[in-house]
Amino acid sequence: MNDSINITRAFLPSKEEFLKEIDDIWESRWLTNMGDKHARLEKELRDYLGVREISLMTNGHLALELCLQALSLTGEVITTPFTFASTTHAIVRNGLEPVFCDIDPETYTMDAGKIEALITERTSAIVPVHVYGNVCNIEEIEKIAHKYALKVVYDAAHAFGVRYNGRGIGAFGDASMFSFHATKVFHTIEGGAVCHSSLELGANLNRLRNFGISGLESVGLVGANAKMNEFQAAMGLCNLRHVEDEILKRKTVVEKYLECLGGVKGIRLPAPQRGVVSNYAYFPVVFDETVFGFDRDQVFDRLSEQNINARKYFFPLTSAFECYRGKYNPEDTPVAMDVARRILILPLYADIATADVERICDVIWRCTAGHGSVFHSIPGGKFYAQCNQTCQKE
Repeated sequence: MNDSINITRAFLPSKEEFLKEIDDIWESRWLTNMGDKHARLEKELRDYLGVREISLMTNGHLALELCLQALSLTGEVITTPFTFASTTHAIVRNGLEPVFCDIDPETYTMDAGKIEALITERTSAIVPVHVYGNVCNIEEIEKIAHKYALKVVYDAAHAFGVRYNGRGIGAFGDASMFSFHATKVFHTIEGGAVCHSSLELGANLNRLRNFGISGLESVGLVGANAKMNEFQAAMGLCNLRHVEDEILKRKTVVEKYLECLGGVKGIRLPAPQRGVVSNYAYFPVVFDETVFGFDRDQVFDRLSEQNINARKYFFPLTSAFECYRGKYNPEDTPVAMDVARRILILPLYADIATADVERICDVIWRCTAGHGSVFHSIPGGKFYAQCNQTCQKE
């Protein structure tokens, strides 16, 4: 049986580096409530992300949920169903009504050309999602928001380190939420943040993450407990030192996938966006069953048989969740429905072995070619795919 290949694997600094980072915690005994590590991480992240203000949270979901609360939104919020559960749940848990916009079939982000038709007198905000690190149509979204006086809160959970036209992705909109979950390009084990440029919003966020407390004897808001603790912040300080190297390694993995799968007919591979510096967070593949010969679920099963853990991400659409059944109609976003049925995320992390990438691609090639293994070892440890010359001729 082949060794298992997971969909992702968290980066960890050396034990020595982390232990050195947390050593002074034993001296101070300050474990949470915005200590020194917390303050340092906020400063370093502001610099790295190129944002004016940042509010750290214990996870990305609470970051988004509290951001929407802090903005005092009402009524309807235009968003996308092609996202993780957290995006939609954060809207609903604020007593807001999600209005689902369809997606662009190339970037999988919100189709900005379909937003205006969804705006009503009850619309208060737009919550777009940068999907897999792909950047939304920022200019058009901001133009629409300005025209109708709407707030824009970006779910940037997938986009840490991404830059657009020379600016950090967190600098756009009224606010951007990042997730620092262990599976992300940058993590604090669990964690998240809201980036923004408003001192008022920052003050509200900082109160909301600490039960709404504004003074020793004053609680002015109905808040939550969303404080990032010192051990999370220490992990973030360590990982931030390595994140650029990790992104470069991920880029190498993506390039290997593109090399190995570039000749496969009937699949759509990720394409670069103009003006975008990618973080290479995910490797999505969309299968056209009529050309490829297998549908997405069949490929998923073939990979699973070889202990390769790909992911149907995002499937189902959030608008199709059981908890929302009868409230929303997934058929209202046909492009998102189609992509959700055909997309598969392949394993990607910085230290995945080249041989494992080739093994994954080999399974996909065999699905389309109907032949045996198509990757052949040659002297020097190099590999090559001969399907373009051989399999297509047989």
